[in-house]
Amino acid sequence: MQTEPKYTALLRENRTVIDTNEAAFHLGRKPQTLRKWACHEDGPLRPVRIMGRLAWNVADIMRIVSEGSAAQ
Repeated sequence: MQTEPKYTALLRENRTVIDTNEAAFHLGRKPQTLRKWACHEDGPLRPVRIMGRLAWNVADIMRIVSEGSAAQ
């Protein structure tokens, strides 16, 4: 049996960026959707790349969640 990972609430998050899986969870999307946004540069937010890995800005995610504009 597989358990769902526990993520920190955005308001309590003390990191400035989070990984793709956690960002997808908070945005209500699948991780592959965020990877597509990064590849095509057509999503509501853009990642930063840290040593070749995607990282998503927590402040941008909070803005999108509050606006309700992650419906792409």
